[in-house]
Order: sequence, then C-alpha cells, then structure tokens
Amino acid sequence: MDLTSAERAAKLVADGVPFVHATVVRAQAPAPARAGDDAFVLADGAIEGFVGGQCVETSLRVAAMDALSDGAAVLLRVVPDGGPRFPDAPGARVMANPCLSGGTLEIFLEPHLPAPAVAVVGETPIAAAVVRLAAAVGLAASSAPTLEGGPPHGARAVVVATHGHDEPASVRAALDGGAAYVGLVASRRRGAAVLEAMGLSEAERRRVRSPAGLDIKARSPAEIGLSIVAEIVQVLRAGAPGPAEAATAEAATAAQARPRVRPETTVDPVCGMVVVVGPHTPHRLVDGVERWFCSAGCRDAFVA
Repeated sequence: MDLTSAERAAKLVADGVPFVHATVVRAQAPAPARAGDDAFVLADGAIEGFVGGQCVETSLRVAAMDALSDGAAVLLRVVPDGGPRFPDAPGARVMANPCLSGGTLEIFLEPHLPAPAVAVVGETPIAAAVVRLAAAVGLAASSAPTLEGGPPHGARAVVVATHGHDEPASVRAALDGGAAYVGLVASRRRGAAVLEAMGLSEAERRRVRSPAGLDIKARSPAEIGLSIVAEIVQVLRAGAPGPAEAATAEAATAAQARPRVRPETTVDPVCGMVVVVGPHTPHRLVDGVERWFCSAGCRDAFVA
C-alpha cells in the first residue's frame, strides 16, 4: 500500500469510519487492474481508488457490504461468464460477472470497523480496571464521573461503577441511550434495591446486568473488571441488541435510528447481476419504477 493509501486508511480509522480496504492480489489479462491496485469501499457503497472498471466495482460493492456486515475478511474472485478461471481456492467467494469481456480478478477485502465504544461511569478501582482491560481486547473505553448529558454518542456498552453515587441517573441515561449492554456494579441485594426504586418496566429491568459481570468468582477489582469486560464481549458478539432488548419499544426506536451498515441490494433487469442500491449505483426511474443497474450500459439498454 503506497503512502497515499496508508494516509487515507489512517484518517478513516481516526475518524471512526467503517470501510473495506480492497487490494488486487492477482489479475488475469485483459483485466485493466494489476496486482497491488487498491481501493476503499465505504458503508454507503462509495469506492475510492481503482481495482477494475465499473462492472468489477459492482461485484466489489456487494462483497464489501457483506464484509462490513459480518466483519470477516474475504478473498473475492470476479470471473467473466464462461471465461478462463484461476484454479479453485477454498474459502474464496466467486462472483460471475456477465459484464466482463475477459480477465479474472482476485481481490482481498479487509473490513475495518470502529471499535465498539464503552462508557464507564465512576472513578473507582473497578472502573479503572474495566477501562484498562476493555482497551486490551480492542474496545474503545472511556471513563467519566457521571453520565450528565447522556452516554457518549454510539456507546454500545455502559458500566455504572460509582458505588452508590447517582446510580439511578446513570442507569436511566444508559437505557435511554439504547446501549446494548448496561451493567451496574453492586451486590445482588443492593443492585436489586436500586433498580426496584427506579420503577423500571419489566423489559427495562431485564436489560440491566446487576451484579455486572460473568460469575467467575471474582474478588479483586481487576478480576471483577475482567468479568465485566468478558460479559460485554459476550453480549456484543451475540449481536446487538442485548438479551430481551429487542422486545422493547425503546430498543426498536434506537435500532431504527442507527445508520444501516448493509445497504439494500437488487437485481439488474438486463444482465441479472446483484447490485447495491445506493447513490453511486446507476439507476433510472422508468414507468414510475426505480430501476438499478450494474453499469451505465445496462441502464441505457433498458431505457432504450
């Protein structure tokens, strides 16, 4: 990756923008791309860089959206219908492209997703341990004495570790903010009393983990912090929203407000390719119906 690509990737990471870095690893003539050509695919389907012509970009968008959705790297093989192909490679995703005039491409897609944000409330040894251990497993943890003004934007988990200081307000802010994980550091008895006094609905009560953390018989602040981070990972890996959250109206509203990572796809009515519906895809309103195409050529042919 040349310096310009490295700088662009660094800026996207610093800005917290999800993207896929696509690099051509093998190209077969007459494909216009060469090994080493690269591009960045953003969550809205925009492509920055060059890994092939418009028809290749269509296949790239579809595969990149899937990579952003599941977070897994993939080797994409774009082949022309009926043309020569590279030998099969287990694990590669093959997409036949009817637009190609020849030349198979292999493109490595590496998704880069922002680290899930974790808001830790409190200035206690357990709070400090959660921040330290969360960073060690790739979570973007930050701490604050209170949640005044609500949790940080995009926080997927909130841990309230204030040991009695304004806990109800912090738990309420975390629930209203739509966090997938809400953990209250307290004994089972005291935590139940705090939540009971808040007058939570049954669905809201199920969303709060108290005592926070998996039961690993933890004793020290570091061990308790470890159990909490492990529980956060468990919830986020299982997929947000967390347990029972999907049943609440609040969670449904929050989920609808989040930007979609995976755009809608449809089928080009001319060539039959799967295309991503987005601002960068050729389209045309015909007889009151919006149609989407792999290329301007298919669009013009359909209109004609």
